[in-house]
Formats: sequence, C-alpha cells, structure tokens
Amino acid sequence: MKPGNDRLARRVEQQAKRMQRAERERPTLLAQTVYLGSLGLMFILPVVGGVYLGHWLDGRLAGYSMRWTLSLLFLGLLVGAFNVYWMIKSHE
Repeated sequence: MKPGNDRLARRVEQQAKRMQRAERERPTLLAQTVYLGSLGLMFILPVVGGVYLGHWLDGRLAGYSMRWTLSLLFLGLLVGAFNVYWMIKSHE
C-alpha cells in the first residue's frame, strides 16, 4: 500500500468513528426541547424584567413618561441576546 493510501484509510476510519459517536450522542427530542426552552427563557426574562422595572420607575416620576420603560426594554433585549449568544457558544 502506498503511504498516501494509508493516510487516506486512517482519515476515513477516523471520520467513520466520529460519525458513529455523533449518532450515539445525538440529543433526544426532550433534550432539544429543554434546550430551546432555556434559550427562550434566557432571552425573555431580561426583557420582561427590564420592562417591569422601567414601568415601576416611570410610575414613580411625576407626569407621563416612558423613558425608563423603553430604555430598560432595549437594555433587556441586549442582555437577552447576549445570554442566548453566550449559551449557544458554550454548548458548541
């Protein structure tokens, strides 16, 4: 056997083992559902918390204002997006 063929055979064998391992370790439907639910909560909770806190702060000020509500809504969106990004990157 030529040296190039031997190297090719080893790489094919490694790829086959990697594919078999990936098939065995594939997450179940329940695990995928829990993962997606966690992503959703990690995004939604900062948004809802920001809106709630902003609404409360706006209620403490005199007059009609939505400054804190909108500001903390956008901050919650940024924090939620960062949470989702961080969780996806940590599971790769």
